[in-house]
Amino acid sequence: MFPLDTLLAVALLTYPTEAHLNPGSLQHYHSTRQAVQTLAVEWEILDPREVKFVLSRAEDFEGDVKLLQRRWNDLHDAPPLADSLRFPDRTAVNDLLSFNRGYRQMIDQRQSLEPALWWELQEILTEVDRLYQIWDLVRDARCDYYYVTVRRQALKKLRETIQPGAYNDGALPPHVPLWRFVRLD
Repeated sequence: MFPLDTLLAVALLTYPTEAHLNPGSLQHYHSTRQAVQTLAVEWEILDPREVKFVLSRAEDFEGDVKLLQRRWNDLHDAPPLADSLRFPDRTAVNDLLSFNRGYRQMIDQRQSLEPALWWELQEILTEVDRLYQIWDLVRDARCDYYYVTVRRQALKKLRETIQPGAYNDGALPPHVPLWRFVRLD
């Protein structure tokens, strides 16, 4: 059996955001502040570092609850933060993204030097930028100093971008379009 304050916390967090809380009944909810914070941290819609700010003042209670409700709506179907561990760490991703930007700069320079290949090079630039966006999401998901909500949002967008099957397998595309590289024998 769940304690009453936990049930009230669940009801508050999953309550439709467009509905208004009855100010007269808010007195009953103030006693659930700790339960709401605990549940929001468990559901990864509140970063533990935010606990001292969110739901800390009675006069901000309704606004803070609305914030958490919006986060619940945005993130209830987002992957858990633990999913980020299936991807390379932030330092490795930074190196890959640095290579991506260097490669992009080289292609961009070629575009002005080889006008006959302009369209093909433009297509490569589009591919390079798309791959950058994917790896940038990985970097955001692996960035420990970002709040848990930002990291989970990055995971959600990453899953949508690379498709759920590839996401579940941790199968990321290369950081640059390797299929464009010419093999020299």
